[in-house]
Amino acid sequence: MPSNQPVTLAAIRAADAELRAFASLIDDAALARAGGSGPLAGQWVAVKDIFDTADLPTGYGSPIYAGHQPASDAAIVGIIRRAGGLVIGKSETTEFAFLQPAPTRNPAAPGCTPGGSSAGSAAAVAAGMVPLAVGSQTGGSTIRPASYCGIVGFKPTFALLPTAGMKCFSWSLDTVGLFARTVGEVAAFARATSGMRIGDLPARAPGQWVVGVPDSYPWGELTPSARQAMERGAAALRAAGARVVSCALPAWAADAFAIHDTIQGWEAVRSLGHEMATAGDRFSALLRDTLAGYLKITDAEYALAQAKAARAQAAARQWFDGIDVLLTPSAPDEPPEGYASTGVSTFNRAWTLLGNPCVGVPGAAGVNGRPMGLQLVAPFGQDALCLAAGAMLEEALHAG
Repeated sequence: MPSNQPVTLAAIRAADAELRAFASLIDDAALARAGGSGPLAGQWVAVKDIFDTADLPTGYGSPIYAGHQPASDAAIVGIIRRAGGLVIGKSETTEFAFLQPAPTRNPAAPGCTPGGSSAGSAAAVAAGMVPLAVGSQTGGSTIRPASYCGIVGFKPTFALLPTAGMKCFSWSLDTVGLFARTVGEVAAFARATSGMRIGDLPARAPGQWVVGVPDSYPWGELTPSARQAMERGAAALRAAGARVVSCALPAWAADAFAIHDTIQGWEAVRSLGHEMATAGDRFSALLRDTLAGYLKITDAEYALAQAKAARAQAAARQWFDGIDVLLTPSAPDEPPEGYASTGVSTFNRAWTLLGNPCVGVPGAAGVNGRPMGLQLVAPFGQDALCLAAGAMLEEALHAG
């Protein structure tokens, strides 16, 4: 994979004084000792600061864990190192990968949020500091910041990449995510970190693809920016020769969207139970108030939501009949101005709960000219198909 990182860590440190994409960086001596052979040999990688690292502190975006030093690496970090990748730093995350914004700025849309929760990972790639970065997604924390920062984000099939050693928020939803500048780069990264369980991307001419576009969304109407981006994507696909067809999202899509918060909330108060009991006064007001609301979710409500999730997941695996992939906006709008919010996961959370692979492809824009990504959703387990569709869309957008 081509690399676009600065020559020295000093260059990253200088640029990061303003961007604030990194929570910590290795030093030059450690960099000289790092690396090895493998499919990621020589590639600099930023890892979201919710994944444990034995050589760098891991703060989970919270003052509770300032200076915390794990004794071992998270599994995904070990995979990257074994594949020859160079983990050069920990990228900034929102607090426990939830909604309290990180300090990171958006290099693709100055004055606007970079999104969350994988803010630093997306910004570091967008700024050219590293070619590759690791994030996570529990709602929309990979696809949305990729959209806001104008890069590629990939959320693999649920559990394809390991979450061991990652600070858990919701074990039924937490998914490792990947970032790169191009679909080809993120595909190679995904293949390497999956132990090549993601195979070669299928070779298909654009005319062999059928892309479904929902005629409506159970979670709301398209904004003008989202509509403009979808029109751009559909026109580019048609011009390339792909068949673009209208389709209706079944009832299970609305169910998956609706129950996401119940499952996430019940699990979050248990995942963060120790912190709630011992250091809850050090939470942001946003997290503290949200967890207080989540405490009201009963076991019966959680069990019912999980039963609905199982039915929706089974139905979704049988649904992609007549279309190869689904095209939606990556985010509901352009990156919002200011830093008070990281945006919302409206177009992501149902697919996160269902476990489908999703790739966010840059190349469209909103009504104010800020980045708007387009999300392709593939059937469960069809990660190579998802990435191949992303490469096809990327080429179509560039040609247009």
